[in-house]
Amino acid sequence: MRIALGTDHAGFRLKEHLKRLLTSLGHECVDFGTSSEESVDYPVFVRPAAEAVARGECDRGIVLGGSGNGEAMCANRVRGVRCALCWSVQVAELARRHNDANVISLGARLTSEAEAEAIVRAWLDTPFDAGRHVKRIQMLDE
Repeated sequence: MRIALGTDHAGFRLKEHLKRLLTSLGHECVDFGTSSEESVDYPVFVRPAAEAVARGECDRGIVLGGSGNGEAMCANRVRGVRCALCWSVQVAELARRHNDANVISLGARLTSEAEAEAIVRAWLDTPFDAGRHVKRIQMLDE
């Protein structure tokens, strides 16, 4: 799977950690930055990652920030992106099963590396349930 990554300075370290995890699992990472902990504005890096998912250049995306809130909001401004702010494995699983989340947002200041790994693994491994949820996804995309 090809996965877009985008973060601000607060998520830089966790992004780098997740990039190593994803690569070890056989995924290709497309890193839209940032490349350090120097203060930056998250839309500069999150929006291009979300757009790559929306265009089909990447299968899914992970965006990160201090809380993950602004990053989720930014990603969800891109038509075709369904970004879920995930703080637990259960939330990640439900985001896939019920919402077909193609992007997740993580709060690097609120999520440990171990928690983030578990969330990402669950999100990658959980299928979309389809069924009654398809209609709702179509409504989001209209």
